[in-house]
Amino acid sequence: MGRLVGFLFLLVLLVLGLSFAVLNSQQVSLNYYFGYLDIPLSMIVVLSLAVGAVIGVLVSAGLMLRLKAQTRQLRRKLRNAEKDSDQLRVLPAQE
Repeated sequence: MGRLVGFLFLLVLLVLGLSFAVLNSQQVSLNYYFGYLDIPLSMIVVLSLAVGAVIGVLVSAGLMLRLKAQTRQLRRKLRNAEKDSDQLRVLPAQE
């Protein structure tokens, strides 16, 4: 059932994307640092979204790596604290 819903979602997304491309097919001049291109408006929008998505993934990847390193450090501290706690339980009480 889940695969069918996913397939239908992708099909609807594909139809919406194709209709977007057809409705925005006029040529637009894109000026950039090294020259210019005449490409369809829909292509500019899709490329802008793709570049934004890639930048977002890169930024989140940096954050995720930092959080994973922090998790490793905290797990190491917890392991050391548990080891110290176990050693204190083994020592006989001095009166």
